[in-house]
Amino acid sequence: MNISLLKSLSAAALLSVATAAASAQELKIGYVNAERVLRDATPAKAAQARLETEFAKREKELADFAARLKAAGEKLDKEALTLPEAERVRRQRDLADQERDFQRKRAEFQEDLGRRKSTELASVVEMANKVMKQIFDAEKYDLIIQEAVLFGPRVDITDKVIKALNAQAAAPGK
Repeated sequence: MNISLLKSLSAAALLSVATAAASAQELKIGYVNAERVLRDATPAKAAQARLETEFAKREKELADFAARLKAAGEKLDKEALTLPEAERVRRQRDLADQERDFQRKRAEFQEDLGRRKSTELASVVEMANKVMKQIFDAEKYDLIIQEAVLFGPRVDITDKVIKALNAQAAAPGK
């Protein structure tokens, strides 16, 4: 009797595996390369352009400050041997103060830029997720993966997401 029960359980398990395998063939799976979406989609490019415009002036000011610092350092190096000790020390201290000020301004710039990038990125990610959900629903996907190790070209729907995101961005009122 135990052998009969074991055979029945084995048959049920095999039937269960066969059914799962058959239904797995019917799964509709898509893959989206999120990095490409965030690089190539129109809203992502527009966000990058906004950031460049917003931070261009500060970036130029920092570059000019760095150039002035470098020139002052080179001038001090050339004149150091002919300067009186007190004047040389004063100018070195002044140059060190300016260097600290430059480092502080650069760190603030990087922090502000990083914060704004995160804000812009979050907005684009939110839009992309909405588009992926629309494609998911409209085309009846069972699963859409954003991070994958291996995938075939048949499941890559990145171009479809970028196209839909671009169309949404181009639509009036957006």
